Amino acid sequence: MNVRDIMEILEADIIWASETGLDAEVHTACGSDMMSDVLAFVKDQSVLLTGLVNPQVVRTADMMEMHCIVFVRGKVPDDSIIELAKERDIVLLKTRFRMFTACGRLYQRGLRGGCEKE
Repeated sequence: MNVRDIMEILEADIIWASETGLDAEVHTACGSDMMSDVLAFVKDQSVLLTGLVNPQVVRTADMMEMHCIVFVRGKVPDDSIIELAKERDIVLLKTRFRMFTACGRLYQRGLRGGCEKE
């Protein structure tokens, strides 16, 4: 699966993406609003789904080498967050779906989590 597939599954809009960002391969995803949990428990994730809209989301995704952040519930980051994602080449998407639904749709289509406790 690639980021473009995720965009389609979640009926998501692009906030920002590089020319090649939508073609990045993804194998796992994680949904969380607690970045400390992402740092503590997540391994080998490609996509982060969150309703949290602050710079720490991009910094966390960058530290975890994620390719894409999906903001749920139609959340839109401000320009400073978008600039940070551009600097780190992380695709930003937004979907109208709530976290539970977005994660469920991805899971149903074969995307799994890579969490230690799964």
